[in-house]
Amino acid sequence: MRMIILMAAAALAAGDAESVVGKWRAASKNAVVEISKCGASICGKLTGSDGLRANPGMLDTKNQDAAARGRKVLGLPMIGGAFTFADGAWSGGTVYNPEDGGTYKATLTNPDADHLKLKGCIVWPLCKTQTWTRIR
Repeated sequence: MRMIILMAAAALAAGDAESVVGKWRAASKNAVVEISKCGASICGKLTGSDGLRANPGMLDTKNQDAAARGRKVLGLPMIGGAFTFADGAWSGGTVYNPEDGGTYKATLTNPDADHLKLKGCIVWPLCKTQTWTRIR
């Protein structure tokens, strides 16, 4: 009985607006992104990665905005904009990718309590999806 209750709670959490809040390990370079509520929206910042362990002063050299190339990657806003939550997904915001310096339209969903699907699109259907894992 206790297992059924825990499974039901996990299923409910997967569709909840708060379920994306926390620390997540991204698929790329073991990046760690911390997602928080920011007013009615969500936002996220880069708090670590394989590259940052080797070079904590790493700069955002691939940013498409030349004026932003001198900022540090550690603490960099990765998820932002005007996200809204509907039908189990956060959409309408953006994700920044420091690997190519691009900013993409983003949608975040939780297939379960420990995974986050982030879909970034230049323009639909030119999209890429990554699955991130919750850090406990």
